[in-house]
Amino acid sequence: MHPIKATKKYLNTYLPFTRAGIQAAMVYRSNFLAWFIGSIVYCLVMYYIWLAVYNSSGEGAINGFTMNDMTVFLFITALTNFLTDSDGSYDVGEEIKDGNIAMRLIKPVGFHSTFLFTEMGWKLLVFGMIFVPVVVGVEIFKYSAYGGFSFHIGIFLIYLLSMMMSYLFSFYMNVCFGFMAFFLKNLWGFNIIKSGILRFVSGAVVPIALMPDALRNVLEWLPFSSLCYTPVMIYMGKYSYGEIILRLAIQLGWVIGFYLISKLILSAALRHVSVQGG
Repeated sequence: MHPIKATKKYLNTYLPFTRAGIQAAMVYRSNFLAWFIGSIVYCLVMYYIWLAVYNSSGEGAINGFTMNDMTVFLFITALTNFLTDSDGSYDVGEEIKDGNIAMRLIKPVGFHSTFLFTEMGWKLLVFGMIFVPVVVGVEIFKYSAYGGFSFHIGIFLIYLLSMMMSYLFSFYMNVCFGFMAFFLKNLWGFNIIKSGILRFVSGAVVPIALMPDALRNVLEWLPFSSLCYTPVMIYMGKYSYGEIILRLAIQLGWVIGFYLISKLILSAALRHVSVQGG
């Protein structure tokens, strides 16, 4: 089949899942609003914690991060997490637990693609309603804090590309984790542990640049820095163009790697499938 026709057929098959994801997000908009407010409160709490750290240290900058840099980092990190975080592990785990996975597997559609396009509907809603206002607010803050306009459209587009790969990596990694439900049946507690660990090793709580050298060198090469730290550092202009190319290549490598791993795990898991509701 011609590539254009194949792409059109693919999109016609899966775009209805995206529309369903948007509709579901609108139905549960109170959850959406609560999550957003919670993220803002978290940013404010972290801001005052870091303000206390900088005031007590007496230093204008820590490992190249000023307090103004940290403020930008906190809000862009929260925004990036908001857009790249995936519920793949929860969704897959719940469907395995209640048996709905059986119905999904017998449908003539790709297992991964149905979850991916459904979640993309929610992400598009977040992007339209939250992303632009927050970025504008951050740029206004940067203008007042740094005394000049520092927005660079090229860097911003690379940030969007990096963020897209971060989401794909997050999605396939969480799907791999969700497949553990084939064997453990319930992932609720494991999901909480996973989320806590990932927030630290991805640099979402403490910038990896501020960590001890030995730990920083390890975390920068592990896949988890691709989740949040890489796109945020690109946005902030902390990477040279050579470093940007390297980080994007690392992200792409981990996306491909976890995509292939998810396929292998699904193939192995289906040979031992046992669901509690089906």
